Amino acid sequence: MKPVIGITLGDAAGVGPEIIAKALAEQEVYDICRPVVIGDLGIMKRAVAIVGQDLTCRAIDDVLTGGQEFGQIDVIDLRNLPADLPFAQVDPRAGKAAYTYVETAVNLALAGKIAAIATAPLNKDAMNQGGCHFPGHTEILAHLSNTKNYAMMLTGGSLRVIHVSTHLALRQACEKVKKERVLKVIELADQAMKKIGIKEPRIAVAGLNPHSGEGGLFGTEEIEEIIPAIECAKALGLQVTGPVAPDTVFYRAAVKKDFDIVVVMYHDQGHIPLKVLGFEEGVNITVGLPFIRTSVDHGTAFDIAGKGIANHMSMLESIRLAALMAEASAEDNK
Repeated sequence: MKPVIGITLGDAAGVGPEIIAKALAEQEVYDICRPVVIGDLGIMKRAVAIVGQDLTCRAIDDVLTGGQEFGQIDVIDLRNLPADLPFAQVDPRAGKAAYTYVETAVNLALAGKIAAIATAPLNKDAMNQGGCHFPGHTEILAHLSNTKNYAMMLTGGSLRVIHVSTHLALRQACEKVKKERVLKVIELADQAMKKIGIKEPRIAVAGLNPHSGEGGLFGTEEIEEIIPAIECAKALGLQVTGPVAPDTVFYRAAVKKDFDIVVVMYHDQGHIPLKVLGFEEGVNITVGLPFIRTSVDHGTAFDIAGKGIANHMSMLESIRLAALMAEASAEDNK
């Protein structure tokens, strides 16, 4: 049985529905999984028409019956939005609907009805105006699944990174660099790599400060927090190197192939190199949840929404990776 992947529609005023339509026009998706869209049927039909694909859309009530026929997009129709919702506008209706799509997907995943969730982008402003006060997908998923220890992992091109903190002001992010949190993220990195088939992951830990603090000259976080976390991880048997200077660690991981993944200290430290190396095919993975979740690594792109020109490669890679991880998880559970 191919895994059922629940694909959330994202913010319907953005490019999410269009990139889903383009991804589901690829035969290979149906070769590796059974995709089911969680959203609004009318919005999905509009997206198919915009991108000009020869696809049909139908509403289904039971996710377990969906995703079996290439050329037909099966939708769990939540009927939240009008099919003529304006494009490229921050709309509280679209924000609240995007949250509901994710909430429905989480419930299905926790019930074991879908093997993984792949999410299209939402608009944080619209979501908050719609009464759903979260900084992003990661925090929503953790809240809905009651998960305390989780991290954002990105993969794209030749690089993988996982974050100690994500959606925080930079001053606050520096304050979050604590031994316990760094150690937990190192452990999550090890678990995530094993779930995608790397049996003995090589983990690099980036420093926070220039030159990893230069022995305390440029900051003491490495000495007081990061190095003790690395030593604890090594004592647990993990293959960990660091702290590695932030200006060299990504070259060593992406070009020299010294490491399988880099633990980064804050949002932009990881996002910038990854998007330089693999923007179009970048995938966001939330590690530590009781289910598999992948996502595109870009936003709603209001500037091109409704034009049918959005690149769907990140969505396609998200579905591929969700299917791969679901297959690996099924093998582990046999």
